[in-house]
Amino acid sequence: MKTTEKEQVNLKQKSNNNQIKNKDEKVTSPWKDSFRQLRRNRFAIAGFVIILFFVLIAIFAPLITNHEPNKIVPLDRLQSPSAEHYFGTDDVGRDIFTRIAYGARISLMVGFFAVTGALIFGTLLGIIAGYYGRWVDMLISRIFDIMLAFPSILLAIAIVAILGPSLQNALIAIAIVNIPIFGRLIRSKVVSLREEEFIMAARAQGMKNGRILFHHILPNSVAPIIVQATLSFGTAILEAAALGFLGLGAQPPNPEWGAMLAASRDFIQLAPWTLIFPGVSIMLVVLGFNLVGDGLRDALDPKMKN
Repeated sequence: MKTTEKEQVNLKQKSNNNQIKNKDEKVTSPWKDSFRQLRRNRFAIAGFVIILFFVLIAIFAPLITNHEPNKIVPLDRLQSPSAEHYFGTDDVGRDIFTRIAYGARISLMVGFFAVTGALIFGTLLGIIAGYYGRWVDMLISRIFDIMLAFPSILLAIAIVAILGPSLQNALIAIAIVNIPIFGRLIRSKVVSLREEEFIMAARAQGMKNGRILFHHILPNSVAPIIVQATLSFGTAILEAAALGFLGLGAQPPNPEWGAMLAASRDFIQLAPWTLIFPGVSIMLVVLGFNLVGDGLRDALDPKMKN
């Protein structure tokens, strides 16, 4: 009887320990909870599917197309959609489906590098302004305010006009106009974190500012950065298309969606498919990133969790 009583006590202790461990896992795994909530968001999943669809098209463009994106065939000009040309042809006989597939590479590349550049520089400036404060904060914040005083597309146009029209310069301009968005976001987060107890304890232990910034403050600011980066990705693609439409982005004959719209605007009544398919492609990609960004915001924001 004594052994059975000891065994029962041990089993109870083990069960209690397992319950404590399970509770600790639930408390210490906010990313898992966010991921579960994100999977339950149908709109976010739809956004992921749209993005994945265009990423696959961009990667496998040479395998899913039978035409050259820049090959001019005058005899095939302005043909309507058919089995030979799924989305029809443009005014010089180029296959629109092929150009959209290759254009996805350009749009996604511009979005990725522009957002990455804006994220890196905006995050660094925002951390410096929020942590050190005083005249450093005032100087950086006023620069952000001046940049945000201009509509982003007008500021991008001005930068490209100075640098010269090209895809690379358009990418640089889009990155620059998005820097203050990340900068102000991170600054506000750092200002709220720098007076927290764990930051004060790190300072009291003699920890250097660089280590505090990159080992304590930055990891606690990842969630809003991820959300803003996702939303800015769609904005960057839209701005690249706008610059391309104005002739300041990718130059002909590059199959950039905005440039395709500009080249086809004279045929809106004669051949509407030349505008519909590039326009729908831009709309779907931007919609996909916006849906994912909204889903991430709801999943990562503690106030939005059930």
